[in-house]
Amino acid sequence: MGVSLRELTTPVPVSLLDLKGKVVAIDGYNALYQFLSIIRQPDGTPLQDSKGRITSHLSGIFYRTANLLEAGIKPAYVFDGKPPELKNRELERRITFKKKASSNYSAALERGDLAQAKKFASMTSRLTVEMVDQAKEVLSAMGLPWVQAPSEGEAQAAFMNGKGDAWATVSQDYDSLLFGATRLVRNLAISGRRKLPGKPVYVDIEPELVKLDDVLTQLNINRRQLIDIGLMLGTDFNPNGFKGIGPKKALKTIQEFGSLRAAIEQKALVEEITADYDAITDIFLNPKTTDDYVLEWGEVNNERVKDILCNSFEFSVERIDAALQRISVGKEKDKQPSLEKWF
Repeated sequence: MGVSLRELTTPVPVSLLDLKGKVVAIDGYNALYQFLSIIRQPDGTPLQDSKGRITSHLSGIFYRTANLLEAGIKPAYVFDGKPPELKNRELERRITFKKKASSNYSAALERGDLAQAKKFASMTSRLTVEMVDQAKEVLSAMGLPWVQAPSEGEAQAAFMNGKGDAWATVSQDYDSLLFGATRLVRNLAISGRRKLPGKPVYVDIEPELVKLDDVLTQLNINRRQLIDIGLMLGTDFNPNGFKGIGPKKALKTIQEFGSLRAAIEQKALVEEITADYDAITDIFLNPKTTDDYVLEWGEVNNERVKDILCNSFEFSVERIDAALQRISVGKEKDKQPSLEKWF
């Protein structure tokens, strides 16, 4: 789900060239779910091999990462660990949502409505431990580091960004800003032409950069107040948020009362309080993270990559070879000295 802060931010477009040479900490689960949701057949069926094993996540993680490496970007994927107990309600909501979407998908297929079938199919994506392990194996074969977070991946990515080990976090969600990330890059894993939901219209989706300091300055608030706004809108730890509160009203409330607690105490929010907002705030301010990680980028093991993707999961050898060649060319360009060196 993630907190919906889009209306309160002013993203700046960025290109892959702008990110060249920079380390980006990518929310692994977020990226894999995007791949599982988007990379599907016209009827909504995910990519599969002849054994019926889903391969959409592998296609996404390999080809998208290949694009980043070709552009000279240094990705480090971060994977979720054990979620906080306060997230259980959101996880239960997602299970119910996926069951309903699955039922709608089957109904759409029966009536031959492929457009609706694909729409509902994208909502049924399930990421398994086995899929995550497969993605990690591909990343290792590509010579890339990945980090296992003790809890929330976005919190760990924000921690790495705060330490200076990553220039920015990468996710479709805005939660990393609440966790203190100084920079958030969106659309990096899914940039390209995308169909608008429910419409026969395609739009270009390009990477965009959101800076925490810019958001706080423009809204004239501090990070603790941004967290309060997130709590009013709804987070993974209180998915329902406050009824009738949108981004603009949440901001106005904070600007008027100074904090969520003050607004509640002065009865500015007429609603039964069911969530432990202090505990949720503590998750954002003091998340479980680890500094037990090593970020090293090695050479791509071409044969290992092909053994996993082509021999095990029946990917096209020609296409994988072409992507590996692009990575190699990109790395060779990085090794060439710039003209600036001589002036």
